[in-house]
Amino acid sequence: MNVGEVAALAGVTVRTLHHYDRIGLLSPSGRTAAGYRRYSAADLDRLHQVLLYRELGFPLEEVATLLDDPSADPAEHLRRQHRLLRDRLERTRAMVAAVEKEMEARQMGISLTPQERFEVFGEHDPERYEAEVQERWGDTDAYRESSRRAAAYSKEDWVRIKGEGEDLTRRMAEALRAGVAPDSAQGMDLAEEARQQICRWFYDCPPQVHAALGRMYVEDERFTATYEKAAPGLAQWVSTAVQANAARQG
Repeated sequence: MNVGEVAALAGVTVRTLHHYDRIGLLSPSGRTAAGYRRYSAADLDRLHQVLLYRELGFPLEEVATLLDDPSADPAEHLRRQHRLLRDRLERTRAMVAAVEKEMEARQMGISLTPQERFEVFGEHDPERYEAEVQERWGDTDAYRESSRRAAAYSKEDWVRIKGEGEDLTRRMAEALRAGVAPDSAQGMDLAEEARQQICRWFYDCPPQVHAALGRMYVEDERFTATYEKAAPGLAQWVSTAVQANAARQG
């Protein structure tokens, strides 16, 4: 193949191939009678290796050293390139995940920096299920109102919200351990406090809407796991208390 054909095949410029020839990185095996470069199949194989290493960020001098190493066979080059490409793929995936999380956070409206979100929420990622939430409730007034309010909250606001939620969960767990019935006045009052927290911080949550949320605490294993960490059986206790409170309010 002539230099123009090789350039078109490999997606590089003729000037690049000329440069590779001048520095001895890729010299064509043959020349025509008029002195034009002619590339063999072996030359194309070497060009492929050069371009792979260049894509991986190796400088030309190091590429030449690697390819001219008499102890390295073609299979070794492929193994090295495969390993490096896999490493790059993992880094790229991690970067994609980080960008997607930031996109979700902006979409959700939590206007905290990544460091602030970690300081507030720790390992719990408030945007982890945002795509699912948006799919299920994205067209509701409650979702829109929650997103609007969340966008205005500062780090201090989120610390307060998180603290209130943890305190209420702790008191519910204490009531469970003390043998308080979830449909008792005390149990229903705690459920009403939870409903008022939602209304105060996120959206208007009527009793029947709260009752539907209460059912999710035992129907969705992710909600269940959150409460079970505080106390075994707490998810069912809270669910019953929430639904009893909704019935109390008609």
